[in-house]
Amino acid sequence: MLPPRLAAFIAVVFWGVSFVATKAALREIPPVTLIFARFAIGAFVLLLIVRELPPRDAWPSLALMGFIGVFIHQMLQSFALTMTTATSTGWLIGITPIWSAVLSAILLRERFGFWKVIGLVGGFAGVLLVVTRGDFSARVFGRPSTLGDLMIFLSTINWAIYTVIGHKTLRRLGPRRATSGAMLFGVAMLAPFFVAQRGWKQLPNLSATGWSALLFLAIGCSALGYLFWYGALERIEASRVAALLYAEPLVTFAAAVLLLGERVSAITVAGGILVLASVIITQYAPGATPAVKDSLEEAS
Repeated sequence: MLPPRLAAFIAVVFWGVSFVATKAALREIPPVTLIFARFAIGAFVLLLIVRELPPRDAWPSLALMGFIGVFIHQMLQSFALTMTTATSTGWLIGITPIWSAVLSAILLRERFGFWKVIGLVGGFAGVLLVVTRGDFSARVFGRPSTLGDLMIFLSTINWAIYTVIGHKTLRRLGPRRATSGAMLFGVAMLAPFFVAQRGWKQLPNLSATGWSALLFLAIGCSALGYLFWYGALERIEASRVAALLYAEPLVTFAAAVLLLGERVSAITVAGGILVLASVIITQYAPGATPAVKDSLEEAS
């Protein structure tokens, strides 16, 4: 068994590279085919390891989790990555915990203090820099990358909602059973679109690089990543594990430059760092709740 910190770090590396792998695979197959194949394989691998189906009374909540966390979330991110860069995606995903703080204030009536307001404002400022690349003229709305960035931004809100909705089910069933169950429902929802697009005819078009990206996403990110992450959470304090997630955008940045040859502006990097700093302020603001910390789980 891997040491818990090493297991968590490997999961973070997997998730950081996931946007790069998705971008690479999308060069060869459409988003729906990629998402369906990724989560069908990932759910199968997880079930082989867990060896237990979730109880029937949990199916409605798992179906909702699959709809929000797999179907909507992955549709948003995959179609967005056909228009924007993996680097921008990695930076923007980092804002997710701030949305969880906002939801905690709305749903749990948690006091939204001064430092959380600072974190919220700083996070939005960072997002603005990443999306506009420093160009604040009207022509920024005509760029395909802007639409892609906005879809990624929407996916961060979606993941925060998923975190709140799925919290009780994850606690009740355990993360492995709940995650595999949600994946199965997500795959079932994607199946009609996969059939309509005849995705089985598109998969043979994948090159060796494309298959490597797909299998990495399915086995590394959707199966082993979850197992490593939750295994680490069971053995050491959540705060020590969660701190590693701040490295995820940096992993994405390095992988996108090295593997995809993406060119990144200083403004984008500055915006990403501002997002990270704002998340840290929100995360460690006085009165932060477990719901906020739980949102630091993988969103890719």
